[in-house]
Amino acid sequence: MHALSRLAPDVRQYLLVTGNYWAFTLTDGALRMLVVLHFHSLGYSPLAIAGLFLFYEIFGVVTNLLGGYLGARLGLNRTMNIGLGLQVAALLMLTVPATWLTIPWVMGAQALSGIAKDLNKMSAKSSIKLLVPGDQQGRLYQWVAILTGSKNALKGVGFFMGGALLALLGFSGAVLAMAAVLALVWLASLLLLKKDLGKAKAKPKFRELLSKSRAINLLSAARLFLFGARDVWFVVALPVYLSSVFGWDVWQVGGFLATWVIGYGIVQSFAPALTSKFSGKASGQLPDGRSAFVWAAVLAALPATIALGLHSDLSAQWVLLGGLMLFGVLFAVNSSLHSYLIVSYAKEDGVSLDVGFYYMANAMGRLLGTLLSGWVYQAYGLGACLWVSSAFVLLAALISIGLPKHGKALPAG
Repeated sequence: MHALSRLAPDVRQYLLVTGNYWAFTLTDGALRMLVVLHFHSLGYSPLAIAGLFLFYEIFGVVTNLLGGYLGARLGLNRTMNIGLGLQVAALLMLTVPATWLTIPWVMGAQALSGIAKDLNKMSAKSSIKLLVPGDQQGRLYQWVAILTGSKNALKGVGFFMGGALLALLGFSGAVLAMAAVLALVWLASLLLLKKDLGKAKAKPKFRELLSKSRAINLLSAARLFLFGARDVWFVVALPVYLSSVFGWDVWQVGGFLATWVIGYGIVQSFAPALTSKFSGKASGQLPDGRSAFVWAAVLAALPATIALGLHSDLSAQWVLLGGLMLFGVLFAVNSSLHSYLIVSYAKEDGVSLDVGFYYMANAMGRLLGTLLSGWVYQAYGLGACLWVSSAFVLLAALISIGLPKHGKALPAG
């Protein structure tokens, strides 16, 4: 605590925001893996498992839209702390006796968790805009990449933690342990996080929820299809396929998906270096609409290639797992580019309004992908999920053509 107090105020707040985001992300990743594996072991179909996350994603859409408004009016410290508190409540809802864990009850807990997750994420991403001077866009890109990449790496750790806790403590014991630890983080955040962070100087009106910026609207549409492309095969189809077709147990499924997401997060953290290296500029270049189009176009062909490989004479495990690794690298760069662009495009006063609108589109993409992941897999198999994924990424690439383009060199900082 003494060492933290000696840091510069903006760095100290950045570390507090990041620490909150990390703690939340661990429980979020673990809870998702717990629910998928536990209810799959109880004999639930892929579509029924996807249905358990329906409210999680629906309420994420609403929360991002209203959460940006609340963040601008109340301050991002409050919306972040509300998110942490709601996640503790959601976890405690799942500690009830097994006979109470009906589909409506679990969906209700997931609804709370969805609200909590998107309040927390919107608050964290918006805060970064306010902690970096406007003329230091290179530093902003780096801080956003580190926050996003470290969060996803820890989400991967959360996947593994979920599988491990399920095996060691059982479902109820696992969620109770996570609730206890997160409650301590929540109390620390209430004490330490800067008051009124992100509160708009002029109180925003409710009608300002929808973005008036063409760039943000286009980026939001591209984000919807980008994340729908990931979740259409990753959320339900992939873990069920690994378990039912490859015969993997919960340790193997949780461990592999954890490793994938950790690697994905690490790549996100290094996205500024990767995009600079491939930009063709020796001095480095900030990403723009052209960058978003190129990286999405490269990614678009990959899921379809994996689908074709699964129907060839090649080993299904090598095709799927190798393709998944490459998909993780390319998707991580695309995601990190988008995360920087939205923070860069957002206006500083009331930043959470623009960021909240953008992540509403992100949540809509996750909702669409989650539902399709269960339905398409159950009806047509993993190959069909991969073809849908390719189509979605292609749409994201085509939308990105309309994003602003520039040629600014990467500033120092």
